[in-house]
Amino acid sequence: MAGLWFDLRPTLSALDEIAADPWLVDDDVLPPLQYELHCAIETAAGLTPPEGAGEAHRELAQALADARDATAEIWETYTAGGLDAIQRLVWEWRVVLFRVRWARLRLDPVPPAPLANPRLASSPARTPGSVTAAVILAGSCLILAAALLGLWLMVALTLTATLAASFRLRP
Repeated sequence: MAGLWFDLRPTLSALDEIAADPWLVDDDVLPPLQYELHCAIETAAGLTPPEGAGEAHRELAQALADARDATAEIWETYTAGGLDAIQRLVWEWRVVLFRVRWARLRLDPVPPAPLANPRLASSPARTPGSVTAAVILAGSCLILAAALLGLWLMVALTLTATLAASFRLRP
């Protein structure tokens, strides 16, 4: 299945880009992409689905066939009527292309749930905001008093303690 998606990813990207901006349609852009979709259908038909994924595998094959047919319809409409003629079909085409990606996601196994980190799972005890505010206010008052008295060592220690307390006692 990985090889199928490795080959199909550029095709789907190009088709999505053209579907998003139909002005990119040119005389020789869509037929090779349509052929790539046809090759992907054949590749998917040759794969044996994993146990329990038969329905999703059939859905993928049908989505690829619908995408190929919708691309052919866009191409035929473009050759018959130009850009103005395909404007009414673009949204339907985009839905069909999305359906291919959706079918792919259904085939991917569900990734296991990440293990919860016990350190992150238990939130730290929160200090009420009023306590944190009171500690910061008291520290600020001590810093002011020490600065006015010229006790610079006391200013540095109180500033450090107040800063540490503001981080430790976060609300």
